[in-house]
Amino acid sequence: MSAEKSYLITEVVGTSKESIEAAIQGAVTDAYKKIKHIRWFEVVETRGHVKDGKIQYFQVTIKLGFSE
Repeated sequence: MSAEKSYLITEVVGTSKESIEAAIQGAVTDAYKKIKHIRWFEVVETRGHVKDGKIQYFQVTIKLGFSE
């Protein structure tokens, strides 16, 4: 018999000047400092800032699932 599992969900926004992947990793790393039982993430929004025709930074909103 498998045990049923419930997860809590929170949203976090990460930013990076390098890449979308770095923004995701930064958001997870920062959240992990406060939430130790993160099990999964979902990218729900991606955007960035442009200045003078160049990307200045990437920004992602992610949902994190964690258990207590």
